[in-house]
Amino acid sequence: MTDILLTHGYFLAEDPAERAVMKPYPPLGLLYISAHLKACGFTVEILDTTFMDMGQALAALAAKRPPLVGIYANLMTRGNAVRLAGACKAAGATVIFGGPEPANYAAEYLAHGGDVVVSGEGELTLAELIPHLARHGLAELDRIHGIAYRGEDGGVRRTPARKQIADLDAQPFPDRGAIDLERYLRTWKTHHGVRSVSLIVARGCPYTCNWCSHSVFGHSHRRRSPQNVADEIEAIRDTYAPDQLWFADDVFTINQKWLEQFAAEMKRRGLRYPFETITREDRLNARVADLLAELGCYRIWIGAESGSQRILDAMQRRTNAARMREMIALVQSRGIRAGTFIMLGYDGETWADIDETARHLRLSAPDDVLTTISYPIKGTPYHDTVADRIAGGGAWHESSDRALTVVGRKSRRFYRHAQRWLAAESRLGRLAANPDAGLLHRARAHLSSARSRVAMYATRHEVEHG
Repeated sequence: MTDILLTHGYFLAEDPAERAVMKPYPPLGLLYISAHLKACGFTVEILDTTFMDMGQALAALAAKRPPLVGIYANLMTRGNAVRLAGACKAAGATVIFGGPEPANYAAEYLAHGGDVVVSGEGELTLAELIPHLARHGLAELDRIHGIAYRGEDGGVRRTPARKQIADLDAQPFPDRGAIDLERYLRTWKTHHGVRSVSLIVARGCPYTCNWCSHSVFGHSHRRRSPQNVADEIEAIRDTYAPDQLWFADDVFTINQKWLEQFAAEMKRRGLRYPFETITREDRLNARVADLLAELGCYRIWIGAESGSQRILDAMQRRTNAARMREMIALVQSRGIRAGTFIMLGYDGETWADIDETARHLRLSAPDDVLTTISYPIKGTPYHDTVADRIAGGGAWHESSDRALTVVGRKSRRFYRHAQRWLAAESRLGRLAANPDAGLLHRARAHLSSARSRVAMYATRHEVEHG
């Protein structure tokens, strides 16, 4: 009999942005939890919904009728997670919610099918909670650290936070064998000609960007040893024969000494895979760029968020816009593609700030740019700052924090045109570095049109309303 079934409610077919690029990766968090629980002697099953639709997922749950279900939820999957929870409850299951969002909306998740909400890392909490539920049901839950639940009066009770896992090397590798990982690899191969596998080398981010959620790992940063990571890569090689890797860490190059040791360990074992990852400008320098190239990095995403130093300081990014441009050029000089992230609409952003961001992209000419419009995630300082001006969203269980906006800032239509403008600035910067007269002329014309349209909407005084 299965002690717990784990699932997550992400459906690739419902994600138009991901369908456009078709680069899916499995839910590593659930795979880590499954591996830990199995090492503790529990029987675990994973219902991976990535390649299912809701009907198939509901049918699978009805057929399995698990007594205990753990559902991972984030701001993208809230609605699906709630629907799955409803089906589980109808089948008589006890439902545990976990992941980055439920801790911030404990009352809502408990009101929509949840019996327990796990805060922070799930491994140790579930290993204690599963036998407790088997013996005592939902009674005496105050004994379990790291959870929220409903008290006898119906109010939400939170227990003390659970200590984080100190020795990540002692944790088993993700339980990739519990899902059809070959389906992910086939999808990658079909659309991109390569088989790509994801992994992480650390947990947590110590930085204080005030729009970023730290609900699972806090502001900690705990690294695995270079030897342990190399061991996992060897296991991935022997089992899945990947063509490339994705290091899904928040800041992969956060510790140069660790990176030196990791590069040496990989070289000693004869391991080298093309990979991409994420970092910050203040965690890059010439030596780090050399190490990344040596290891096989083909693209690194450098979080910019804005080209305006005023906005970066307001975000508490602790990064420098001018040096960002230098670091983009640095990694490109090593043959590494430079990707960057831009966030528009942060509280207090002006036309001048957006213009400075456009200039930043034109001068730095990154190879890839992803732009988003800021939204306040509950539990973050940014959310607290604008809480009295948050609007939109609709019914909680049918929406997400991504649908929230801030009263008084420019309209969504304005920001859609601003995104096109920034994309045109970035393209112009790339073409200027390797000019083609015809392409350059058309890019300048497109840029002029995009900027004019943004300016037009800026002068209309269109703003978000409550």
